[in-house]
Amino acid sequence: MTEKEQLQRCGFVGFKTVLELMNSCKDIPKEMGVYVVLREKSEKPVILGKRPFDCQEERYPSYPKPELEAKWVDGTQIVYIGKAGGSNQKTGLHKRLSTYIRFGNGQKAAHGGGRSIWQLGDAKELVVCWRVLSEEEPRCVEEKMISEFRELHSGMRPFANRKD
Repeated sequence: MTEKEQLQRCGFVGFKTVLELMNSCKDIPKEMGVYVVLREKSEKPVILGKRPFDCQEERYPSYPKPELEAKWVDGTQIVYIGKAGGSNQKTGLHKRLSTYIRFGNGQKAAHGGGRSIWQLGDAKELVVCWRVLSEEEPRCVEEKMISEFRELHSGMRPFANRKD
């Protein structure tokens, strides 16, 4: 079973490419939840030395290419796990993902988390899915998902996650 199929079994929906979301984010729910960015290709990605856009480079700088190459995790489709909303954050999935996509489209947007995916040569082909949470705290679910990922991948986090 692929990770995409596992996520579907766990209630994740959407599975839209970044390019599709750049055209429209209207299908993303406004509630709190967690989201995952997947790369469905199995070969190693081309990692760019710098994002293909300069917007907010001073606030959210591109990462050095060797650093990103060392963070690539073979054998997984998951490149980022994120959260939206919860007790300390009022931003739901729609707003959080819309901001993330705007940032990746080179527009001014406050979403520095997971920004290393924009240094993947095929970033627009990545797939985004989400799961609405009604009772669970998004940060707790995100932490658990990252912890489970690390257990399966020799302690490494998903490529674009910088913290647990």
